[in-house]
Amino acid sequence: MLLAFSGHPFLAEELAREVLAKRGLKLRDLPRLGGDEVKAETAAPLLAPSLFGDAALLIDLSGVKVAAGFMELLVRSGATVALIDAAPSAARLKLYEAQGEHHASPAPTKPGDVAGWVARRAQGMRLKLDRGAALYLAEVFGSDLAGIVAELNKLTLIDSATFSREAVAQVVGLEAPGDSFAMLGAATSGRPAEALAQLRRLLASGEDPFKLLGAVVWQYSLVARSVALLQGGERVTEALAAQRLNVKPYPAKKALEVARRLNEARIRAHLGRILEADQAMKRGLEAGAVMERLMVQLSL
Repeated sequence: MLLAFSGHPFLAEELAREVLAKRGLKLRDLPRLGGDEVKAETAAPLLAPSLFGDAALLIDLSGVKVAAGFMELLVRSGATVALIDAAPSAARLKLYEAQGEHHASPAPTKPGDVAGWVARRAQGMRLKLDRGAALYLAEVFGSDLAGIVAELNKLTLIDSATFSREAVAQVVGLEAPGDSFAMLGAATSGRPAEALAQLRRLLASGEDPFKLLGAVVWQYSLVARSVALLQGGERVTEALAAQRLNVKPYPAKKALEVARRLNEARIRAHLGRILEADQAMKRGLEAGAVMERLMVQLSL
């Protein structure tokens, strides 16, 4: 039987462990194939039943181009085959549903969703993280859930009632990368220190100041159009903004958050300052200093 697990590889493997355990199998005891080993001649001997019973095998299809006839070989064998298949094709999904079981494990992608996952995971490990600590781990590791779990395991060894962002950062020892949306949001909320901190993180991570200014221009174009939407008299939701702006929901949401704090006069003033920054950088002024001045100006 085929037992397919799709979605985030880390979550898919955890789910595979749970499902196999219910069938009396331990994931760590199964032969495992991945990469160049995923081929008929390697798999065939492992699929044959032995004196100890039917065969069971784990195959990781991450980054693998499955050869013609390989899936049919697995089906014909009658063995229990657990497949880690992050993004199965429509044809493989149809095969899994017809010849076995398909278990999906959708992954959190947005920082807020990852932070929520971190909080739930920590709770299950009897760790108390404040919101800032969960967000910090989401910012530093992104979709690397295995990396996050490794850090949570470290925290279980430390005696603390509640872990703050600062306490977790001290244990992890990594600087959270900057976020251009957070930088712009802080600036337009009158929080120049936070905006400058985000900018410096972005620059320290190797971001090109000219590309950062380009990101600000793109984001402000969304903000300006969002202001126009808000002045149109209709109720503007994130979904409507995404449709009208022709962008994904996340940038539409962030643009609306900024737009609700501004009016047409302030937008025009800010666009003028962005243009001045662009001209200053093209004249050869130090790009990092120009960006810092711009963040302060947008905070006024």
